[in-house]
Amino acid sequence: MSGTETLIPYLRETGKVEQPTIIVDSREANTAPKIIKGLKEHGAEISIRVLEKGDYIISDLCAFERKTVHDFVYTLTRRYLFEQLFKLKEIYVKPFMIIEGYLPIIYKFSKIQPASVWGAMFALAKQGIYMIHTNSYKETIDFLYTAARQEQIVEKRIPVVHPVKKIETLTEAQIFFLASLPNIGREKAIALLESYQAPLNALINVDRWSKDVHGLGPKITEKVKRVIHEPYEK
Repeated sequence: MSGTETLIPYLRETGKVEQPTIIVDSREANTAPKIIKGLKEHGAEISIRVLEKGDYIISDLCAFERKTVHDFVYTLTRRYLFEQLFKLKEIYVKPFMIIEGYLPIIYKFSKIQPASVWGAMFALAKQGIYMIHTNSYKETIDFLYTAARQEQIVEKRIPVVHPVKKIETLTEAQIFFLASLPNIGREKAIALLESYQAPLNALINVDRWSKDVHGLGPKITEKVKRVIHEPYEK
């Protein structure tokens, strides 16, 4: 049956072979350059795009969101992880969540109970979000490459970016406005709105972002400040 045979031969093939194309979100490409480099070294063609949902797309059915163990635990405290993944599920039949890193580290966190992590993973799995754990970025590379070959070379599917059905609300407009700033995206836009309530307040307090919002360091704030302060040039 197509799709059920072992995947090992795909990694062991030598010589000139057909290679898959993996669509990667531009923000993910900036934050995970080692994964992009590793996929290219395996032979995969990489297409970097601005994706509304998902970090990696390997077919018309399968899309992946990748988080490190630390990021996964952090998003549990910010409430938007489920929203993010459920929207991915709305546009892809097979949505996946890659959790990368040493998972037992959750027993050393002081602000969140391990049961909360296991409970979240179980709840997501029940809702049809497929959970994949990799110990390192190298395992993530091998998994994504193998999965892409399985979908495209064996199953004869092609990677497709499905559009998100936008909800025209004031909240969505505020998120979209901040998310369009350099290296911000939806997650950080929501975090900014939770900290400053209104987009204007967030822009006024851009110098405080690194202190008030997790994941917004000096490099990102400097890029944003250039966008909002420098004069327009044709």
